[in-house]
Amino acid sequence: MAPLKVLICGGGIAGPALAFWLSKLGHDVTVVERFPSLRVSGQQLDLRGPGIPVMKRMGLEDLFRSQSIKEAGMQFVDDHGKQKAFYPVNTSGEGLQSFTTEYEIMRGDLCRMLYNLGKTRVKYIFGVHVDSFEQCADSVSVKFSDGKEDQFHLLVGADGQGSRTRRMMLEPDAPDPFHFLNLYIAYFTIPREEGDEYMSTLYNVPGKRFVFTRRHAPDTIQAYLGYCTASDKLDNVKKSDIDEQKKAWAELFADAAWKTPRIIRDMLNDEAANDFYSQEVGQVRLNSWSRGRVVLVGDAAYCPSPATGMGTTSGLTGAYVLAGEIAKYCSCLEISDGLKDPLFHALSEYEKKFRPFMTEVQTLGPGMPNIVAPETQWGISVMHLILWLAALLGIDAVAQWFLREQNSWDLPYYEELAIPTQGRPESAIAKKTR
Repeated sequence: MAPLKVLICGGGIAGPALAFWLSKLGHDVTVVERFPSLRVSGQQLDLRGPGIPVMKRMGLEDLFRSQSIKEAGMQFVDDHGKQKAFYPVNTSGEGLQSFTTEYEIMRGDLCRMLYNLGKTRVKYIFGVHVDSFEQCADSVSVKFSDGKEDQFHLLVGADGQGSRTRRMMLEPDAPDPFHFLNLYIAYFTIPREEGDEYMSTLYNVPGKRFVFTRRHAPDTIQAYLGYCTASDKLDNVKKSDIDEQKKAWAELFADAAWKTPRIIRDMLNDEAANDFYSQEVGQVRLNSWSRGRVVLVGDAAYCPSPATGMGTTSGLTGAYVLAGEIAKYCSCLEISDGLKDPLFHALSEYEKKFRPFMTEVQTLGPGMPNIVAPETQWGISVMHLILWLAALLGIDAVAQWFLREQNSWDLPYYEELAIPTQGRPESAIAKKTR
């Protein structure tokens, strides 16, 4: 009854979460991360729906709450900063979350949390990536970028939206699984100024543009620029250096009002915005999340895009389901031929159980994401009116038009993964959060 030897590519969120569960089961787990250290940069994240009970089942609730961002809610403002609609955070513990949840956290804090949770049982190797692999009957032979080689029973790609593992897993002529949503986003942090409070603020600019800010620290805020249509300008600079990318974004927002001039000024200051990055927003859709002994999890398999608000939840929940199915069918390593291999059956069940959830999550509301970025000032005014009426009447449907939290899927409960002190009540929590 030997444990599985598992290699996970990617030290972000889904990878360390899966490593925690599998190492808890007694499997031999290694995580390789191509960056030289744990990547703790990135924007504010949140948990919704089943992501909340999964986090609790990991025993992280108290620590998560202690490091969470106490954001009051989300407001929509006009050119002069006048509030047009406001949606407060839902702290009742019941029903759906609002645009802001009570489980807001910075990506870096969550990464550290998950890393620390499993680091005593998991082997982490930084500055290395998988250069190539070859599948055998009962193992995967892996060659690493540092020249070393090893064999594993399972190779997991948890290396993000642009997954290198996914590219190697698919046939060379396979269609690109990334589906662009005609949305570009630039993200960076800048110094806080008077009036920047713990509040999400969205400012729309004619021409399918928006500016979004959030405060997460005493002296800094997060800033986002969004452009919701195809752009030759942004396409032409996406592989250029950061300065060229910043200049392209500055030109696109040169005529915007509200706090935009100050945000652009600070963005162009390399010292103030040294974490700038720009990306195309889209979804990853695959017909299968595994091939032989290689399986994908998180954004590598089913990135839902920031437009759904469910990226972190999908990664944590998918890791939990994959670990749970491995726990059910691979308590020991009994290799046989073909699909009789218990590991193959576990991977098949992972997809069977989790795909219905991701199908719903990836189904965007009508008009999304374009609806958040009207073309004209008149369109922006109409959107503000609808949002104001919905906020006044407390209509949850408006938030769900933008987000994909509401789902008919039930989070499985795996006895094999239960933390001894937690018991079974989590299943009730799962239903309350939907």
